[in-house]
Amino acid sequence: MSGFKEIYFAGGCFWGTEKVFQSLHGVVSTTVGYANGTVASPSYELVKTDTTGHRETVKVIYDPKRISLNKLLKAFFICIDPTVSNRQGNDIGSQYQTGVYYTDEVSGKTAEKIFDEVRINYDPFCVELSPLSCFYDAEEYHQDYLIKNPGGYCHITGEEYDRVLELNDLPDPDLSV
Repeated sequence: MSGFKEIYFAGGCFWGTEKVFQSLHGVVSTTVGYANGTVASPSYELVKTDTTGHRETVKVIYDPKRISLNKLLKAFFICIDPTVSNRQGNDIGSQYQTGVYYTDEVSGKTAEKIFDEVRINYDPFCVELSPLSCFYDAEEYHQDYLIKNPGGYCHITGEEYDRVLELNDLPDPDLSV
């Protein structure tokens, strides 16, 4: 996918996090999976035992000419509680730890700048930021889960989701040209 970029978001349960990024103009594709753990090719059953170090994560492929990483990060921070470790909403366990995982130095520096701006508003600040070490696609039934199951559980509130949708209507001064 020439010209597209990728970034990985762990925002608690990956079902709602995927829906958030699917709703943003300029996101080309999303895939839910397991990132930065210690076990190769883990299953959901193994990840939920809290022994693998994997985070439920959404791989986001985006067109930097249509949406900036800054705007993606803004959407991410709308939908998480950055003050808690290993949980979001009713979901508890290390697989729900929030984080952003990057694959190139430029994305890492951009994310670091945004993290520094957000961090000053929270104590504690518990969101991971690191290079991606591994990513394994989750099982097919997890992909596009809230599209297939519109009434499915999601820790992201309707108000938060609406705030993300509003980002589509805002100019994006950070677009790559």
